[in-house]
Amino acid sequence: MPRSPYELSASADVLGRLHPRLRTYFGPVPAGSVGRGAGVFTVVGTPRRWLWPVLALFARDAVMFPVWEHDVPFTVENRPVRVGRGAGPGREARHTSDDAATSPHVGSGGATQGATERAARPVAARDAGHVAVRARRTFHFRGGDRTMVDAITAEPEGLVDHLGHRGRVSALLAVDVPATGPDAGALRLVSTRVTVRALGRGWGLPAVVAPRVVLTERFDDEADVQRVSLVLSAPVLGTLYRYEGAFRYAVVSDDA
Repeated sequence: MPRSPYELSASADVLGRLHPRLRTYFGPVPAGSVGRGAGVFTVVGTPRRWLWPVLALFARDAVMFPVWEHDVPFTVENRPVRVGRGAGPGREARHTSDDAATSPHVGSGGATQGATERAARPVAARDAGHVAVRARRTFHFRGGDRTMVDAITAEPEGLVDHLGHRGRVSALLAVDVPATGPDAGALRLVSTRVTVRALGRGWGLPAVVAPRVVLTERFDDEADVQRVSLVLSAPVLGTLYRYEGAFRYAVVSDDA
C-alpha cells in the first residue's frame, strides 16, 4: 500500500495521534480515485485593503486573492501525483504521473511552470519524482469563482508545499498532532522556511522577513465536519491573509 506525503514526512508516533476521521484526508489517494469535499468558509482574505494590490499579484498564480468575504461556499479536490525535477539546469520541478497507487500535494524548491494544473504524464523511472498531492480549492466568491492551487510533497528535508500554478513559492512545513488540549487529534502544519524560486534556483527568505503559515485541520465530532483554519502572518505586520471554515470530504472513484 503506498503512503501519502504526510505519512512519508511525519513519524508514526505523530500520525498515530491523528483523529481517525482525518486519516482519510491525510492518507494516500489510491490510483483511479480522487478526494473531494465541499463546505463553507466563514471568512476568506483580509480586511486590510492596502494589502490587496499585493494579493492581486499572487492571484494571477492562483495562490491568494484580494478579498474579504464571509460565508463563502467552496469545494476541494485532491489528486495523487509525483513532482519531479527537469534534467536541464534552471528548469523548475514538474508534476508527473505515478503508475503505482500513490498520492499528491506541495513541495520545496519549486514546481514546473504550469505543473500544478497540467495533466500528469508518465516518465522513466530515473525521472520519477517526489510523492505528492495536488490540491484545487475553488472559492465561490460573490464576484465569481476563483481556484487556489498547490501541491504537497514528501522530500528529503520534509513536507513541502508548492504554491500556485508555477510553484515558485514554497514552504517547508513542520508537522505536529497535539495529544491534549482543544486541538487534540488535529493536524497542525507550521512553516519553518519559505523559498522563492527565481533565476533557476531557490532563494530562502531570511527569518526576519519571511511570512509564517499556520494551518490547522481538525475533526468536529459533534457537527460531523472537518474544520480548517489557515493564517498567513509576517513579522511586524501581523496577519496578512486567512481563511477558516468547515467541510465534508471523501475519497471516491475518479469517474464519480
